[in-house]
Amino acid sequence: MSGLIGKKIGMTSIFDENGKNIPCTVIELGPCVVTQVRTKEVDGYEAYQLGFDDAREKNATKAAQGHFKKAGTSVKKKVVEIQDFESNYGLGDVITVDLFTEGDFVDVQGTSKGKGFQGVVKRHGFGGVGQATHGQHNRLRAPGSVGASSYPSRVFKGMRMAGRMGGEKVTVQNLRVLKVVTDKNLLVVKGAVPGHKNSYVIVQK
Repeated sequence: MSGLIGKKIGMTSIFDENGKNIPCTVIELGPCVVTQVRTKEVDGYEAYQLGFDDAREKNATKAAQGHFKKAGTSVKKKVVEIQDFESNYGLGDVITVDLFTEGDFVDVQGTSKGKGFQGVVKRHGFGGVGQATHGQHNRLRAPGSVGASSYPSRVFKGMRMAGRMGGEKVTVQNLRVLKVVTDKNLLVVKGAVPGHKNSYVIVQK
């Protein structure tokens, strides 16, 4: 799957030829530099390591500075390996948003927004207020019974309970590319993608 690293700019909406308003997400995609080429002979698999978003050289380790210097590029903030590229590239090659065209269907991977510690209604979609279920009485957002009687006298692993929510790697599949703005390195896809504004995403086709 060919792909690039990008940054989520935010959401907007555009009108199609029928006048329908389509919600979409704007992603700043690339340009990405090939910072390492993985081969079967050396690494046991084939992949390209891509770097995106310039970082301050003084904040990088000597090892990182040498790694990027070998590729002939500046130090990058985000580095990702992507396998099964459709095209062949060499060390130091720059890949731009031209990799995608309008009408393509892409998968977007990112880290979802962290929600902190949340209850069962928000985290798992329990009935809650208005759909008060088994034995809730006057505490309509509580989880209710979680035990299993005198045997086995414990709560089973995987029980849906309150806990930390969000901040996980999420992939949204089959989003249609609505527009490619090559001069500004922008990709507009239909629908929402995971993460907050300015968070890194990986777009693959």
